[in-house]
Amino acid sequence: MTTMEILKEAESNMKKTIEVVKKEFASLRAGRATPALLDKIMVNYYGTPTPVNQLANISVPEARLLVIQPWDKTALPEIERAILKSDLGITPASDGVVIRLAVPQLTRERRVELMKVVKKKAEEGRVAVRNIRRDTNDQLKSYQKEGEISEDNLKRKQEDVQKLTDRMIKEIDGLLSIKEQEIMQV
Repeated sequence: MTTMEILKEAESNMKKTIEVVKKEFASLRAGRATPALLDKIMVNYYGTPTPVNQLANISVPEARLLVIQPWDKTALPEIERAILKSDLGITPASDGVVIRLAVPQLTRERRVELMKVVKKKAEEGRVAVRNIRRDTNDQLKSYQKEGEISEDNLKRKQEDVQKLTDRMIKEIDGLLSIKEQEIMQV
């Protein structure tokens, strides 16, 4: 593998980390109804754990309302049970055809709690990016020891890796800032 390929792989891995952070943020409830809230909820469908979005149509008719319409009506009680077991803190209302989830207004305590969770997820993302940087630098150092690249070239490549790392961490910080504003919005 060339040093350019190593840098491209590092960038690809860092971008995947950012995508994970985005998904984590999307699954956190910020007072607004979004189908992403249900991404982590698994329903026991004929003995198989299945994501809700593979069993039903999920729509957002209002800012604080989710409507879940299962394609198979027999899955309705199982979806309801899975939502009750989840950590969403929302009680489903079913009329036998659809399930309605009214997303309540966030309390001050819940906002503070969510902020802690969001900051923790962002820090986990930053740590993952730094770990990729460390692994990439180790790989580059091994190339230098084997005599494949010069010490000057190694320094340049490590600077490139650091610039990439700084850019990715800045992106995570930007995502964090957006999510914080979303959570604190009343």
